[in-house]
Amino acid sequence: VQLQASGGGLVLPGGSLKLSCAASGFTSDYYTIGWFRQAPGKGREGVSYINADGRKFYENSVKGRFTISRDKDKNVIYLQMSSLKPEDTAVYYCAAKYNRLPVGVLSQYNVYTYWGQGTQVTVSS
Repeated sequence: VQLQASGGGLVLPGGSLKLSCAASGFTSDYYTIGWFRQAPGKGREGVSYINADGRKFYENSVKGRFTISRDKDKNVIYLQMSSLKPEDTAVYYCAAKYNRLPVGVLSQYNVYTYWGQGTQVTVSS
């Protein structure tokens, strides 16, 4: 089982990036997928989640700016990020947990079983 995150880079404030999380060794349809991020000197925080039942959730800090989606045919989960701010700068990770998760635990990174390696997103002028 592997998760491969990609798509990070340097972008100007107000710009956009699309992150990808490629899943291999399992069918992501049956898993809850979460995007997390960790800024320098800070703890890992949740960003967005797509539950195994297809429902999507966003943390308040990114609501209205980020969109999570899943391509079942390609077994890839995306995070489209728009209107990026300097405070979005972080290493972004995708994570997976088999089956649906209760809404109340989606943001708890320690419930996820599998993790990708992370991709750096830097928002700066």
